[in-house]
Amino acid sequence: MKTFFLYVVTAIAEIVGCYLPFLWWVKGGSGWLLVPAALSLVAFAWLLTLHDAAAGRVYAAYGGVYIGVALAWLWAIDGIRPTPWDVAGVAISLAGMGLIAFQPR
Repeated sequence: MKTFFLYVVTAIAEIVGCYLPFLWWVKGGSGWLLVPAALSLVAFAWLLTLHDAAAGRVYAAYGGVYIGVALAWLWAIDGIRPTPWDVAGVAISLAGMGLIAFQPR
């Protein structure tokens, strides 16, 4: 559970780091949004180093969690409810993530 939670926090840091520049660039937000965006991306990179698996395995497993968190963000922040196809895609990606991250060592 600790590993999964770390992946979720890592995904949130990446999404925030990319969403804030989107708000600045596309939505006409303040340029000051770039400061917390940069800090969030630094946190994202640091959080990836906290996993105890090989880097390539961490990145592969992280991708599955990122998909789920991105769709949760879509619903919570953008107000767009995921479709059943979205939910199925998340389930498949999380199953793949579980195979990669929690394999016997």
